[in-house]
Amino acid sequence: MDRFFTPKSNINLEQNTCIIEGEDVKHISRVLRCKENDKLEVCDMDNNEYICEIREINKDNILLDIIEKVNIKRESSLKVKLYQGMPKGTKMELILQKLTEIGVDEIVLVQTKRSVTKIDNKKEDKKIERWERIIYEAAKQSKRGKIPTLRGVLSFKEALKDMENNDLNLCPYENERTISIKECLKDVNANTIGIFVGPEGGFEEDEIEKIQDMDGKVVSLGPRILRTETASVVASSIVLYELSDLGGNI
Repeated sequence: MDRFFTPKSNINLEQNTCIIEGEDVKHISRVLRCKENDKLEVCDMDNNEYICEIREINKDNILLDIIEKVNIKRESSLKVKLYQGMPKGTKMELILQKLTEIGVDEIVLVQTKRSVTKIDNKKEDKKIERWERIIYEAAKQSKRGKIPTLRGVLSFKEALKDMENNDLNLCPYENERTISIKECLKDVNANTIGIFVGPEGGFEEDEIEKIQDMDGKVVSLGPRILRTETASVVASSIVLYELSDLGGNI
């Protein structure tokens, strides 16, 4: 069953109806060619989902009847924030897609010293719009209970300030040989964990020192050197598996 997101304000539990608006209207009516009485999954972006039946297909919206509320917990109680040093090319698209699939709550774009890609203005750059769409589509495909937040682009200094709000911060670093990420997660009790991954060229040494100065834990992901797009997914997966309430079901 195809899955779509709609704001809570578009769901009326008293009348058992909901409304879908925006780009999804065209996708449902023209691409999927859905008709009245066809069923869809609808999520309110807050981990509540419903089985719905199409009542009306209009030009600007689709009206659905709520048939059933689905009581399935898809989101982890652990919030993982992935701080991604800006990579070049299309690597960001893969990173965003896979982080969404595995359950990352928030993705923060960061301009580090070795970042090649530059984004100056969010409103003017179509890449941000495209990346948000990739996250949305990945959230639908993986049946997430919410759409991960995309933020940035932050400077390195702004990212460090933002990380102060997390219970624990980890930074995979290729020159770290002794402290494993699993070791840092032992006996940890945290609600929000930040993970800072560098771009293709990694971090400058002074950046690592600044992360350590704010009590960030520099860790190893193993003896092999991982690409930035691999490191982001691997580190997030390990954290979610080790600490998440979903880990026992993997």
